[in-house]
Amino acid sequence: MNNKADGTAMGKEISQKLMPKLRFPEFRDLDGWVMAHLGDLFTNRQESGMSDLPLLSLMDKEGIVPQENSNRKNNSSNDKSRYLRVIPGDIAYNTMRMWEGRSALVGIEGLVSPAYTVCRPKEKVCGQFFSYYFKTAEIIGLFRRYSQGLVKDTLNLKYDVFSKIPVFSPSISEQQKIADCLSSIDELIAVQTQKLDALKAHKKGLMQNLFPREGETIPRYRFPEFRDAPEWNYQRVSKISDSLDSRRIPITESERVHGDIPYYGASGIVDYVADYIFDDDLLCISEDGANLVARTSPVAFSISGKTWVNNHAHVLKFSHRATQVIVEEYINSIPLDDFLTGMAQPKLNKAMLDSIPIPLPTSDEQKLIASSIQTANGCIRCQTGTLEVLKAHKKGLMQQLFPREIESEKLEIRSEKL
Repeated sequence: MNNKADGTAMGKEISQKLMPKLRFPEFRDLDGWVMAHLGDLFTNRQESGMSDLPLLSLMDKEGIVPQENSNRKNNSSNDKSRYLRVIPGDIAYNTMRMWEGRSALVGIEGLVSPAYTVCRPKEKVCGQFFSYYFKTAEIIGLFRRYSQGLVKDTLNLKYDVFSKIPVFSPSISEQQKIADCLSSIDELIAVQTQKLDALKAHKKGLMQNLFPREGETIPRYRFPEFRDAPEWNYQRVSKISDSLDSRRIPITESERVHGDIPYYGASGIVDYVADYIFDDDLLCISEDGANLVARTSPVAFSISGKTWVNNHAHVLKFSHRATQVIVEEYINSIPLDDFLTGMAQPKLNKAMLDSIPIPLPTSDEQKLIASSIQTANGCIRCQTGTLEVLKAHKKGLMQQLFPREIESEKLEIRSEKL
């Protein structure tokens, strides 16, 4: 073979291998990951007609779960003849949503909708490894490019096209090592999530006992020094707060840019199903086009400093921090259906907000209750931070354990030339 031929062969060999940034010690001296098509790694499991198996659903966060645990409506009727069997180790993906990474590792035997595609790992292929690999941005980018359809709502990735997608993968032993590493982190995340859920449940129970129930004026639990104190009085929001809506200052065009200033608007108020209209997760976003700025602090519901507020939000100021804490927590804990107006997008307007009756004890008891609530919130924030650190660690680890196929378009070109 001449030198030119040798060079071409060597270039072709290199082009078919890729090296991740981070490898476990026992694999550092091995060759790079080898390119293969997904059809070389998976077969399409198309087993149907097993109506006695349980129905499963693919959830965004939980993965494959029994349908009764998914809160989804059972649309299967009595005919499950076309539903597909899955077994542990398979990967099932939503054929119409694979372009956004909607896939999961199967952990229990059952049936999934025929709208799913079921991939069975071949010999020396670790399904768990590829379930993580399929969640990386680079691979999802490939799924998006290979999906067929004119618009997002019609995009689909059927197995015959899925099988042609080129990816890089290591030996089965390295696959298993990576899978074990990431699954151990997932186990830690699951434990910390359970702790967070327990803290939230504890706070919910605390709220139910620290506040009077509907129609009552004395809570189930009172601190010893207040057990003989007067009954709580119900007061409307308008009587215990000052509205700062008129203090909003129109912003200039130059201020209407994306930034780190929290934006509190209708996006949170509309989502009343969870009974959290002032929830930070719903409301703390930065958005271009905010039309008002509140410059007064402190104001209600954890808003402080310079904050963008649109005309669907309401800015309140309380005389005492303890009162604000109690009002915020109470409103977040009660069903608000009776106070919402509008059909298409129910909202809590200012008049209805002002009309909500808030149960309040004496100022001294307010302070103690607010302190207990803030302590519970502090524990929840701390646990949430622990959980976010673990999730960030996993994300960073995945970015290094898997090759970052920045040149994925070139990868497709290489595949076509082979």
